[in-house]
Amino acid sequence: MKNPPALEQLIESLRCLPGVGPKSAQRMAYYLLQRDRQGANSLSIALDNALQVVGHCRLCNTFSEQPVCALCDSPQRDNSVLCVVEMPTDLIMLENTRAYHGMYFVLMGRLSPLDGIGPKEIHLDKLIKRAQSGHVQEVILATNYTVEGDATAHYISELLRARDIKVSRIARGMPMGGEIEYVDTGTLAQAMLERRNV
Repeated sequence: MKNPPALEQLIESLRCLPGVGPKSAQRMAYYLLQRDRQGANSLSIALDNALQVVGHCRLCNTFSEQPVCALCDSPQRDNSVLCVVEMPTDLIMLENTRAYHGMYFVLMGRLSPLDGIGPKEIHLDKLIKRAQSGHVQEVILATNYTVEGDATAHYISELLRARDIKVSRIARGMPMGGEIEYVDTGTLAQAMLERRNV
């Protein structure tokens, strides 16, 4: 027996979410229709509204309802430092540390040729333009320490150094409160390599 066409369309639409396969999508669709129609309606309204009003900040490329986001518009931010992150979630995490007060650029991804994601897809032309605006004195690369994140950082650093822009990379090593006995060898080796004077 097949599902009604509208239900099949809902199931297929839910499969666009990361990590959601056919069975999970079917369970979600059944749940929304059987147990939480009000929640389904709220989800539908919120999704439609977000699609209508959320775009990208023209300066940092993060999600914003305005042409320029609140961070880029803030006079309290240091516009001589630009931190490059992969996703808006990374920006939020860095902001939560309250340790960084400069500006951001959000790539909305990372280089991954196997997935068809190249320099154009992560807005590198926009990043270069922002870095050469005349205000930026240093670009901090805060991409993830994955194969793709490292490749992205390397590619960006080469582009920026060719334009005489100072580039740095966030450090990696021992976690705060971590005990050497329980840290993996790769992290411990990196902490040793990236040691600094005290």
